[in-house]
Amino acid sequence: METSTNTTERQDPKHILKKYFGYDAFRPMQEEIISHVLDGGDALVLMPTGGGKSLCFQIPALAMPGVCIVISPLIALMKDQVDTLKSHGISAAALNSSYSSAHENEIINACQKGEIKLLYLSPEKAVTLSSSWWQSLQVNLIAIDEAHCISSWGHDFRPEYTQLKWLKKQLPNVPILALTATAENTTRKDIVKQLELPEPKIFVSSFNRPNLSLAVRTGLSPKERREEILNFLRTQGDAAGIIYCLSRKNTEDVRSFLNSHGIAAAAYHAGLSSDERSRIQGEFITDKTPVVCATIAFGMGIDKSNVRFVIHYNLPKNMEGYYQEIGRAGRDGLPSKTILFYSYPDVQRLLSFIHDGANEEINLEKLKWIQSYSESNICRRRILLSYFGENLQENCGNCDVCANPPKLEEGTTTAQMALSAIVRMGQKANLTQVVQVLRGNSPADIREKNWHQIKTFGVGRNISSGNWNRYLMQLLQLALLEMVYDENYALRVTTAGWDVLKGNQTVQFTIPEYQKIIVTKTDPEEKPAKLTKEAQFRAEMKAKRKEVAASEDVPAYVVFSDKTLEELLVVKPITLEAWETITGISQFKAEKYAHHFIDIIKRYRPKPRSGPGTHMETLRYFKEGKTIEEIAQLRELSIGTIIVHLERCINEGESVDLTALVKESLLADVLLACEVTQQKAQLRPLFDTLEEKYSYDELRLAMIQLKRDEKLNHIPDYNQEWVERLEQERLQKQIEKQRTS
Repeated sequence: METSTNTTERQDPKHILKKYFGYDAFRPMQEEIISHVLDGGDALVLMPTGGGKSLCFQIPALAMPGVCIVISPLIALMKDQVDTLKSHGISAAALNSSYSSAHENEIINACQKGEIKLLYLSPEKAVTLSSSWWQSLQVNLIAIDEAHCISSWGHDFRPEYTQLKWLKKQLPNVPILALTATAENTTRKDIVKQLELPEPKIFVSSFNRPNLSLAVRTGLSPKERREEILNFLRTQGDAAGIIYCLSRKNTEDVRSFLNSHGIAAAAYHAGLSSDERSRIQGEFITDKTPVVCATIAFGMGIDKSNVRFVIHYNLPKNMEGYYQEIGRAGRDGLPSKTILFYSYPDVQRLLSFIHDGANEEINLEKLKWIQSYSESNICRRRILLSYFGENLQENCGNCDVCANPPKLEEGTTTAQMALSAIVRMGQKANLTQVVQVLRGNSPADIREKNWHQIKTFGVGRNISSGNWNRYLMQLLQLALLEMVYDENYALRVTTAGWDVLKGNQTVQFTIPEYQKIIVTKTDPEEKPAKLTKEAQFRAEMKAKRKEVAASEDVPAYVVFSDKTLEELLVVKPITLEAWETITGISQFKAEKYAHHFIDIIKRYRPKPRSGPGTHMETLRYFKEGKTIEEIAQLRELSIGTIIVHLERCINEGESVDLTALVKESLLADVLLACEVTQQKAQLRPLFDTLEEKYSYDELRLAMIQLKRDEKLNHIPDYNQEWVERLEQERLQKQIEKQRTS
């Protein structure tokens, strides 16, 4: 059952973090933001997708009496957030056009009674509600998500967002928290101005998402792109991903191509009906359709944590959009891939959009940034982060440039071929036409201009179209050519280019060394390889998670994320107490879900090792004066395991003095807790009764010492439970390696 958590006193944010969300510590900046909001301050928060923005308003909402109003742009996003909160045992609801009047009144009444802690509204709904409605609620915070939508400089401008300045006038004493993952300096200033926030504090978190690999492929034809995508998807198994396209036609073409090769993919664009778009999005969220080929309209409303790749079939129009779109991958922190296909026809198309639209000057500058990123021969992450004002001191090691630094080759003769052809074509040909002439192709437009008769026609037929595209783009980057946008994107030789053509300057081309994706074809009659025990364990856990999620009509990642799943696979917890030590598993989730999985986990837990004398080796180190931490490090065991070894030594009559390890105040607190509560001295009740004042390890040591001194004769035999935890704790190092990999 969900809790309203409504009290008259402010609750401790760290306690809420652990109790409802299952985390032991805040991420960078979260605690500072939460503290500022709890003190009544307005703020603008810039934090990357997957960086934990939602907790910055969800925890203050739970910490204070009253209800938090969350302004969110899309119904799908509201539903996803509400479902996730309910899965944590938190009362939440949404008001939008999909609800009946009766249901809306029911939600409003619940808010007025203090039964709902977070209420999600669309911006349109927020500004149409009356003053009396707002005054009828005890609003503790207003959170404006996707705040870049309020600025005309932002990449997803929504005119209705500009009316939200009314909220500060309506509720001047209620803090407003504006949040976004993508906003450069101009947009940041405009957000504050549009919301009319008097003196907000601006929090800018690191935009670095090190778990995302970055790659750009240049100069490939549509056919080559589709083949690359197909080969890539064949290496991804059942992983979920998004392929962004610039047009509806491209989404349909890519989807049809993938379907014809056995890949379950759907197309998503504005030409589909609302019901069809909702169906596709729902099937993607629930993993029924793993791949969606979509225009940029897809994704803003999706909080799906297990998207493992994002591919841009076409060049995005700016860095903000690109960053937000790749940010939909790897939100759970696990390694995920991003690939961008870059070509000049895409640049030409985007330029035509910009010339026909508003804010032409600034949008041209933004296009130049994404071009520079795509054309770069240095670490791409450094360029990406520099756009948002962040300086990465070292190369990231997780982009294609870092992984395969481009090599230089002598290119003067090749450059002269291209420059000569451009001059002989009157400097009136665009990039595509120049490649056709160099390759010796003569379609109608080439013949009409008699370019098939020039001396350099076909001079570069031994070089592929893809490589000619790359060479010409590098000539543009080297300022040996320029593109005349208002003359059909004609290529023109610059002064520096003439120097090369005359033999006064040399040219070196960079040759990026792409890692070719090779997919081994299998015999259709060949039997599939038998799954390893680990793979079988993962498959069973995933299947059970999907089953539980389906019974609740929520996506699988709402039950728990892939990151949590990987930790469960390593730790293999079989007690509620052990489940609560898993990242992302709160007490509520442990009690709600653990029983579904424990039988599966038990089948894959290793049998306890019976190596004789291992505890005596621990005792030897202890008597040499080494600390428990030092022994654990020397023996590559957990601290909990070392404590169990020492207890076994005591039970076998060995002399083990723990006095120096256990403070008198701790012993006194444990004795008092047992006396006051009349409970047996068990770990979990003691941990809760003492309000998490001591760690489990400290409590274990105290209980061993008290039992040794016969001060707790009634203490039960809890050692078996510790043994159950032994293997879990011993494997924690593996988890840490996974987190940093």
